[in-house]
Amino acid sequence: MVQVCLNGRRGATDGACVPLSPQALAESAAEAVAAGATEVHVHPRTPCGQDSLSPRVVAATVDAIRARVPVPVGVTTGAWTAPDPATRLDRVRGWSVLPDFASVNWHEPGAEELVEQLITMGVGVEAGIWSGTDGAARFAASPLGPEVLRVLAEVTDPDPDTAEATARALLAELDGAFGRPVLLHGEEGGTWPVLRLAGRLGLATRTGLEDTLFLPDGQRAFSNAQLVAEALRPGP
Repeated sequence: MVQVCLNGRRGATDGACVPLSPQALAESAAEAVAAGATEVHVHPRTPCGQDSLSPRVVAATVDAIRARVPVPVGVTTGAWTAPDPATRLDRVRGWSVLPDFASVNWHEPGAEELVEQLITMGVGVEAGIWSGTDGAARFAASPLGPEVLRVLAEVTDPDPDTAEATARALLAELDGAFGRPVLLHGEEGGTWPVLRLAGRLGLATRTGLEDTLFLPDGQRAFSNAQLVAEALRPGP
């Protein structure tokens, strides 16, 4: 399974290829799915380009993408969207259009309360476990671990020479992850080494302009679809 991460926290300064509006995100999602992506992860944006959990913003984005693709659509709930945990929880409670899944970073304040709310609402949870945090330890001790949709093992090491080792260490920390499926991915310079490792280990992975703006050969990517096609290309 290859998930496409359409935009992340990138903005207009990262280039015209980064989709921001609901319509642009939907078009990019359709192209990526045509290239082989089987799920979509998106950061809904306000008209001024800020990540948002506002029910109105989430609904507009999820509806636009669903109108173009038949695959599951998930959203971020990163703490930067609403730094106060109570505010973040309140905004999620107000969602009128529900995504198929939402990513919750386990090391962030209020994560488990948010997970409980999402599960109650019938939204699948990707447990975001970042390298370099105590997320894996918190997840291992959580009674909610067995209830998540999957574990999103995020390797934050951007060094292409060390990212694979960091990924292996993170997987060891997860220690089976309650038997839940694992999606392993990297970011920036670590994107491609970690993605290739995921392929060798038979794990789900993801790619897209959230994680990297570049192809393996260092050339600038011009679309999410191009990154997905490269991710699905047989390795050496």
